[in-house]
Amino acid sequence: MARFTGLLPAVPVICLALMLSACETTGPAPDATPTVPMPQQPAEPPARVVTPRMAAAAEALTRMASLQERLYRIAAPLLINNADLCKSSTRNLLGFTARNRYWYPGEYNEAAQIAFDMGERLQVTGVLAGSGAARAGLRRGDNLISASGKALPVGPSASSTVGSVFGPLVAKQASLALQIERDDKTRELTVPVTRACGFVIELGNADNINSYADGSRVMVTRGMLQFARNDDEVAYLLAKGMAHNILGHATSQRHVGTIGSIIDNLTNVRPDTSMLIGSGGIKAMPPELDAAADHLSMYLLARAGVSIDGAAPFWKRLAATYPATVLNGYVANHPGTSARLAAIDKATADIKAKQAAKKTIAP
Repeated sequence: MARFTGLLPAVPVICLALMLSACETTGPAPDATPTVPMPQQPAEPPARVVTPRMAAAAEALTRMASLQERLYRIAAPLLINNADLCKSSTRNLLGFTARNRYWYPGEYNEAAQIAFDMGERLQVTGVLAGSGAARAGLRRGDNLISASGKALPVGPSASSTVGSVFGPLVAKQASLALQIERDDKTRELTVPVTRACGFVIELGNADNINSYADGSRVMVTRGMLQFARNDDEVAYLLAKGMAHNILGHATSQRHVGTIGSIIDNLTNVRPDTSMLIGSGGIKAMPPELDAAADHLSMYLLARAGVSIDGAAPFWKRLAATYPATVLNGYVANHPGTSARLAAIDKATADIKAKQAAKKTIAP
């Protein structure tokens, strides 16, 4: 998961000059009291100097973490409650994400220490609600030490190599013995694996109004999150991306590489926004494929307990506010609005009929 190797922080050094003086005497005064040396206190470590630039970077990371946490929270029921509809994309998951300071580049490396108290160890950055990790009591901010007795990697390559430890364990075991550090104390947790859709949910650090799906990931941009009025509208976007992934549309349209490179870029703290000029190389999704994804997304939403009544109004508002003429916007990549709305209306009617008849909600 790591894409950057950060720099070690510069520690300010404060030099203290101690001046000593002595006086020559011929002998002690008759009533002189012997001088008792005062015990020396251990020197305090120098305080970290937080520059305005570093403080701004820490604030930026804090905002990003808040948005990512919101996405993860909204995605949780969609991923967990639709495991049987995700087909080959269903996985055994632990239900949390983790990073260390080296995931962040340049000054953001030091900013991660300020904002999150991140160090060499991997730190939990998100816990999927309803997952085994959440039930076991894992929390954001916990530091990971070992899994099933195997030490977890630390340092610059930890984020990219930890999968080689977790992967085989999760595939073979129903639960994982996890050793963590919280509040300077070591704790033991037993984390059950969770069967869920194995799609990675990402925040896009850009202000364009878009969402992307490359077959294994779903990304919603910062700009799109600002456009969405509530969590249900964010869920419509996530469910639509999941549906495209389940149906294999990125692969069939040969978009995996193009969309994947955009997602890779926008996960960066400082993405290259030149990649968003024009269409970004993405061809418009054919209306029939888009309609199929919208149809499936409605079932994903209903099974996750999300109200489906606001879906059609949301997509209409998006198309009216940012039409297909707005390049690198969602509607430019998904211009078949009328076909999509028809598919949504049909799925809504079917779902409500099944709910009334107390039947299983499935397409």
